[in-house]
Amino acid sequence: MVQSLWDHAKASSSQGGLEQLVYRSNIIGADRRVCNWGGGNTSSKTTVKDFRGRDIEVMYVKGSGSDLATMKAGNFTGLRMEDIRPLFERDAMSDEEMVAYLAHCMIDSKHPRASIETLLHAFLPFKHVDHTHPDSIISLCCADNGRQLAKEIFGDRFVWVPYVRPGFTLSKMIAQGVLGNPKAELVLMEKHGLVTWGETSEEAYAQTIKIITEAETFIEARVNEAKLFGGAKHKALDADVRRSIAAQVMPTIRGAVSDEKKMILTFDDEADVLAFVGGADSPALSQVGAACPDHLVHTKVVPLFIDWTPNADDVEGLKAILKESVAAYKKQYEAYFERNKNEGDVMFEAAPRVILIPGVGMINTGKSWSNSKVSGALYHRAIAVMRGATALGSFVSLSENESFNVEYWPLELYKLSLAPAEAEFSRKIAFITGGAGGIGSETARRLVSEGAHVVLADLNLEGAERVAGEINGKYGEGRAVAVKMDVTSEEAVIAAIGETALAYGGLDIIVNNAGLATSSPFDQTSLKEWNLNISVLGTGYFLVAREAFKLMKEQAIGGNMVFIGSKNSVYAGKSASAYSAAKALEAHLARCIAAEGGEFGIRVNTILPDAILQGSQIWNGSWRNERAAAYGIEPDQLEEHYRKRTTLLVNIYPRDIAEGIAFFASSKADKTTGCMLTIDGGVPAAFTR
Repeated sequence: MVQSLWDHAKASSSQGGLEQLVYRSNIIGADRRVCNWGGGNTSSKTTVKDFRGRDIEVMYVKGSGSDLATMKAGNFTGLRMEDIRPLFERDAMSDEEMVAYLAHCMIDSKHPRASIETLLHAFLPFKHVDHTHPDSIISLCCADNGRQLAKEIFGDRFVWVPYVRPGFTLSKMIAQGVLGNPKAELVLMEKHGLVTWGETSEEAYAQTIKIITEAETFIEARVNEAKLFGGAKHKALDADVRRSIAAQVMPTIRGAVSDEKKMILTFDDEADVLAFVGGADSPALSQVGAACPDHLVHTKVVPLFIDWTPNADDVEGLKAILKESVAAYKKQYEAYFERNKNEGDVMFEAAPRVILIPGVGMINTGKSWSNSKVSGALYHRAIAVMRGATALGSFVSLSENESFNVEYWPLELYKLSLAPAEAEFSRKIAFITGGAGGIGSETARRLVSEGAHVVLADLNLEGAERVAGEINGKYGEGRAVAVKMDVTSEEAVIAAIGETALAYGGLDIIVNNAGLATSSPFDQTSLKEWNLNISVLGTGYFLVAREAFKLMKEQAIGGNMVFIGSKNSVYAGKSASAYSAAKALEAHLARCIAAEGGEFGIRVNTILPDAILQGSQIWNGSWRNERAAAYGIEPDQLEEHYRKRTTLLVNIYPRDIAEGIAFFASSKADKTTGCMLTIDGGVPAAFTR
């Protein structure tokens, strides 16, 4: 049940009306059972001084494109009420006219564009107004008998408004309904949500929670768990089996849903999802339509429900069904678009955003990890609404045309336009071995700075987690994950690639970078030393590349591999025969994979760096002393020694190698494969020939 989150101490520390509004909005958004991600809006009417020092009445309302849970004062728009009130006398107003008019009412041109539902707040004669999308209220508003049941719950305290797309008309209908009912305490918006109000911010919030609780109590008294969604038809597979199946099928799905643009996938097997995908009525119920207009842009009208009987031994059969089902869904979506399109509409990607698999769970798609998670979060709300609506009666939704007109509504699409532009590596997933080290961590930062999602694989899990945490702190949750992996272990490599598929749906870029180095005169090179170099630098690179190659073929959308070789890949380093031979193996292995990968759009290139001392675990160990001894100098003289032997008289740093990796992994190198690029400052002995 929804609980009040109002904290008197925190609320009293908020200075002024706007800060109180921020506090109220944040606690409303904190519980997604109260308000959808990105949806709902709040307002507060207060008095401020204008630029001339005059007292004017201003309404602060949520700005377009914000989320109540995280918005700050700068996300609200202030509008002069004396300019807005005369609009109530109008009979009609188009969306375009309304947006243009409200822009003139703003007290500060730097404020965001006002919410689509600004007039809903302005026309109501209350200081504080909340518009939310509570699960229990939408359940009532999406039940075929919702209006009748509302009378049982609320008596004559509510105003029922039939579905109308947000804007001037709906705002005026709500105000007229409230003004016409002196006992009104709330507005129920058919197939949409709730409006409540109060004379103080605390009173408005308390009323919102009170109304939600009344509806929740009524619904829960009528829920029969055994009969939910038609009763259980399919049991959920065991947790480890579900995850294993998801990791195996997500690359197949990613390839199927990635047409002109690639998608990032997330997996969800929460209890409510498993209950829904296992329900006897769920396949039909899921196709009724969206549970709330706010869902449509992120979930599309309906999800893809897979017709499959859970069977841990039928993963290949599930893959085949998934390919066929995604293809069929896209054709149906294209037909839906053609039936309903208006002049100027441009179709979104036709692939599903929500995929439901009995016994396994839900897989979501999006242009980023965060967008994919939003689609999933909203479908959790849809499941909750269908649970409540079917406990009350039958679940109903918008008509197809109503749904289309919300999904392709210019005012709704404006919110999407506020997102940052996509960059070179947006929608791409990079797997970096040696991710905790100097080159690996710098490469991760470089790729993420242009939109990538990265997996940092390293034996040093703590170090990889530290880098991932730094990246997520700067670029947002979910942009980087860390996995522990020993490149010499086939089982560990297979598991890490599987974790990558489960985390993001697949991969696009492999950076084979994990390394070590030893130094001994040839006749003093032990078999143990030889095997160590070959195992890590040869077998390790082979295992990672092989598993990545398999996954990339499964996705069938191409891929990129960048091997980090060495100057020693082409130059016979003194007292480093094991290391040099293994590095030569890497470079030739890369060319071999490039020869086979071309037909699948898989490019493989190699970087040949030299003497990257900064941030390197290799150079912090015995290798520094061994190389210094080979050159007859002191260890602290190595940096200067390496600089002087380059024709450019420079030292090479991890960021220099990261730039080379970014080039090979980017669209700039789309027609380059099997190539070796030296980044060593110019060491003539290592010039390729």
